[in-house]
Amino acid sequence: MTVCLECSPSLSFEVPDALVASVPPEERGVPRDGVRMLVAAASGDLRHAVAADLPEVLRPGDLLVVNTSQTLPAALMGYTDEGEAIAVHLSTVLPGDGRTPADALRSAVAPWVVELRRPVRGGTTPSYVDRTGAVVTIAGGATLRVLASHPAGSANSRLWAVELTTPGPLGPWLAEHGEPIRYSHIDGGWPLAAYLTEHGDTPGSAEMPSAGRPLTHALLNRLRDRGVQIAPLVLHCGVSSLESHDPPYAEWYSVPPQTARAVNRARERGQRVVAVGTTVVRALESSVDAAGDVYPRQGWTELVITPERGVSVVDGLLTGWHEPEASHLSMLAALAGHDPLCESYRAALEHGYRWHEFGDVHLLLP
Repeated sequence: MTVCLECSPSLSFEVPDALVASVPPEERGVPRDGVRMLVAAASGDLRHAVAADLPEVLRPGDLLVVNTSQTLPAALMGYTDEGEAIAVHLSTVLPGDGRTPADALRSAVAPWVVELRRPVRGGTTPSYVDRTGAVVTIAGGATLRVLASHPAGSANSRLWAVELTTPGPLGPWLAEHGEPIRYSHIDGGWPLAAYLTEHGDTPGSAEMPSAGRPLTHALLNRLRDRGVQIAPLVLHCGVSSLESHDPPYAEWYSVPPQTARAVNRARERGQRVVAVGTTVVRALESSVDAAGDVYPRQGWTELVITPERGVSVVDGLLTGWHEPEASHLSMLAALAGHDPLCESYRAALEHGYRWHEFGDVHLLLP
């Protein structure tokens, strides 16, 4: 395969259509923990493995931090009063309103940030039309009133602050009327179960924290048997809108006391802290004080991790393969360094690793 990869600061490259994971791996005869895993060490060594090899790759005493946020059926279809069809992707509760995502899921009226999308053949595409004041009627008896662009005052916005009203508590209503968010690279209308991680237990993510998808219960048990510690936190993922490559915006997170203690203890003992997903890195790095200690915290984070900012408490990262010029690549470069990251992506393209939420994974280690 001819690799097109420009190792510029933005890490520009092209993903061939053949490397897009368009169906869940199980549909290709590959179990969840059988997806491929490229292990990249700071020394420059690369190892081709599968996710099920994780217990052999990690060391006893390593701390693996997982995101237990679970995916919502956050995609809805509705119509404006003028009869225009609108796809609605719930992203997150409106930051600053004082409600947590759990509060909003228990409520019948709540302010949300949503992406409004225009239906097109084969899927939907972001819509930048100013619909301030519009009312969208959604099947199942819900209504959505567009309040303002998000962030407030932004021009040419794809995100909007809205008031969402449902006949009863939003969580049960979504379970009956919502669908998982699907993008055009996916073939077929796979059910919500395909977008759930096995360890997730706190509903709130608009899109799956997909780095954790290969972590089956059996694999987590094997990791524990190996002596790898496992600690949870929550960061609810908003919509990514793969077409736009926007920088990450405010997301709600919670680092519990036991996880903060586990991270600090691991660092004191010289053990590695390995994050499962960029969401875990963002949550942990949002909970660090000036002395480099992690404290229990919850709330909204707008932290953007760049090579200039660096990372304080995370040593390794299990993540997916990110889109060309995606903002997440800046975080990966902060953790692994630009040149090693280029080598990993070059190897992934040459060896046919698969992209997107149903794709393969990348383990960055010190």
